[in-house]
Amino acid sequence: MMQAVEFEAKIKNGMIEVPSQYKDKLHRIVRVILLTDEDQPTSNLIDQLLASPLKVENFKPLSRVAIYERT
Repeated sequence: MMQAVEFEAKIKNGMIEVPSQYKDKLHRIVRVILLTDEDQPTSNLIDQLLASPLKVENFKPLSRVAIYERT
């Protein structure tokens, strides 16, 4: 028998966290239907990266000199 659970959540890094009050009730496989507000402004890739920057191991930004240095 199917049981419906409804809650609002923000998607973070492509994941939706299930609220704690439902975690013990949901087991194994679930069917997911996502509804989104059409009035929500869409953001472009730059906005998404600024809001959630990619984490790159051992990343070192270029210095101002290195940016303009020509070989």
